[in-house]
Amino acid sequence: MLKPHPTVLRRLVEEYESLAVPTAGTPDAARAARITDLAYTLCVSTGTRDVRHALTTAHRWLAAEDAPGPARTARHASV
Repeated sequence: MLKPHPTVLRRLVEEYESLAVPTAGTPDAARAARITDLAYTLCVSTGTRDVRHALTTAHRWLAAEDAPGPARTARHASV
């Protein structure tokens, strides 16, 4: 399975999580539409069907990307 670039995935997660908290600044219809779009994109990007699973998977992938380790170091050393 192809994985999204960590920067793109992080942006999607951050935007989804920030919009999921109700605020007075964004109209409800516009926010709801954007949340729906982000949820769909996160599900497609992570190969899941539920946004909760998509967020869990995305956080796990991002944590693995951020964690130093031999596999990560070796993978990036050849670039």
